Amino acid sequence: MSRPILPRRVKVVEVGPRDGLQNEQAGIDTATKVQFIDRLAEAGLPVVEITAFVSPKWVPQMADAREVARAAARRPGVRFSALVPNRRGLDAAIECGLDHVAVFAAASETFSQRNINQSIAESMRNYTEVTAAARAHGLAVRAYLSTAFGCPYEGHVPVERVVELSAALIDMGAEEVAVSDTIGVAHPGQVVDVVEAVRTRVPIGQIALHFHDTRGTALANVYAGLECGVATFDSSAGGLGGCPYAPGAAGNLATEDLIYLLNGLGIETGVNLDAVVAASRLVAPHLGHALPSRYLQAAN
Repeated sequence: MSRPILPRRVKVVEVGPRDGLQNEQAGIDTATKVQFIDRLAEAGLPVVEITAFVSPKWVPQMADAREVARAAARRPGVRFSALVPNRRGLDAAIECGLDHVAVFAAASETFSQRNINQSIAESMRNYTEVTAAARAHGLAVRAYLSTAFGCPYEGHVPVERVVELSAALIDMGAEEVAVSDTIGVAHPGQVVDVVEAVRTRVPIGQIALHFHDTRGTALANVYAGLECGVATFDSSAGGLGGCPYAPGAAGNLATEDLIYLLNGLGIETGVNLDAVVAASRLVAPHLGHALPSRYLQAAN
């Protein structure tokens, strides 16, 4: 039996310091966040999303975004990124010396209103301006498209809408779009359908996948994405995460679990698995609960 042709190398985008920590209830001090980021960078992760320049009223864990962004030590070959919802957030990222930012759109109207208090159309106009300004300042822009596989408020999300919005985000200047399963409802068959539809409008090299493991399907979804040719996946050290605007959303796909899978498939990442475990062990005592990563639990 012939094996499917999978990408030879995968880019892992580490979102633990932002998407992971933003949903934690325990207060985590700035120094610990910076140490966490430093350990992740040392592990060889090529992209680390370190914070979000958002209102601390809505996301208290990101209140020290400027301090974190300034203190995190840059290192060659590692790109630090931050989420920016508007021009004010972009200005803060520029002020802190970042050269990569991310914008966050939604594929469902209700989630867009709950998450950023804007309609989809309003958010796309806003992000067109933010992306243009970022590129004018020499910053690269990544785009997330949340609720692409299902919405906690509306349920089914039409694939056609995911395709149109993904293409619009690329057309406005984003270098890639992370098609995101915000609440962990996706299954492998759906992943194939969505990716194959999106790639009719977006080159496969500009499609990333972002999974949560709410129903235990995240790794299976990664494999389905690999079979489609996707070579960029988001993950969170230890399986940290959730979403403050997606009730019931469990943690992100754990970086350790993803790297273990990719290593077993002979796919290169440049990431040191033991070093990721060390980063997760550093932050774990500050959380007040165990981290869900299966690989981390076995290593412990």
